[in-house]
Amino acid sequence: MKEALLFDQGMLPENDLFSPFALTDVLTAFSGEQEQPIIHFWQLPQTLILGMKDSRVTYFDQALKTVQKENYHLLLRNAGGLGVISDAGILNVSLILPKNTISALSIDDGYQAMVDWLEQTRFGQLKLTVGEITDSYCPGKYDLSINGKKIAGIAQRRVKDGVAIMMYLSVNGEQNLRGNIVRSYYQSGLEEQFGIDYPPVNPASMTTLHDAAAFDVTIDSVKNELLQTLPHQDQTSFLPNFQQLDDYQRRIQNMYQRNSIIQEALNDL
Repeated sequence: MKEALLFDQGMLPENDLFSPFALTDVLTAFSGEQEQPIIHFWQLPQTLILGMKDSRVTYFDQALKTVQKENYHLLLRNAGGLGVISDAGILNVSLILPKNTISALSIDDGYQAMVDWLEQTRFGQLKLTVGEITDSYCPGKYDLSINGKKIAGIAQRRVKDGVAIMMYLSVNGEQNLRGNIVRSYYQSGLEEQFGIDYPPVNPASMTTLHDAAAFDVTIDSVKNELLQTLPHQDQTSFLPNFQQLDDYQRRIQNMYQRNSIIQEALNDL
C-alpha cells in the first residue's frame, strides 16, 4: 500500500463546523481516483452531531432546545447513524482507502482495518473488545469497549471509488456529561417513548481511554500512537487546495441546506 497522506484539521472554529464533513467526502473521492490512502483527524467544539434519524424524533424542536440550553452546538451530518458528541476530548479519525484495497465481499473488512490500526498502538494492550454496547449513544456492531465500557464507535461512508472508515474516540474529558447530553436529547424528543427505536442511553455504559488506561492519555498522544504505526506524509498545508474545489463548496452548501431545519426550529422557539 502507498504511503498515506495526513490531513490534520485540529480543532475547528465555531464558524466552520461543516468543514470536516464536506472534506471527508472530497478526500474519499480523491483517495479512490488516485488509489491513495489518507488519514484525516478533526475535532469540533462542544457539539451534538445528529444522524438523519435523530431529526425524526417526535418532539424535535423541544429536543434541540434542551441541548442548546447546555451550550452545545447542534449539527445534522450527511450520513446515517445516530447522535454523537464532539468536544476537546474527542478525536475524530478517518482512515480513507481506495475501494479496491478492501474486499468487495465484506463491508466488515473496512471496520476491521480501523480496529487493527488501533490495536497496533499501546492501547491494544488495554484489551479492546468489538461488539455493540446497546445502551451507549450511537450503538453499533463495531463499538470498541474496554471492560464492557464503550470508548469508540466506527462508521463507514463510500464516495465514488473511495471508502472512509470513520471513528469517534473518547480520549479524555467528562464522558458522563456527554452521555447525559445525548440522553437528555432523546428524553426530550421522545418523552414517554424514550428507549423505543432509539438507544436508551445510559451514561455509565461509556468511558474514555484516559480513564481506562493506567497512563496519561491526551489527544496528541493518541495521534502520535496512530501515526507511528502507519507510514505517512503530513500534507495538512495543502488542505486549502481541496477547500477551493467546486465539489467541496457544493458539499458545504448541502450541509447548510440540511441544517436549515435546525436553525428554523431553534428560531421558532
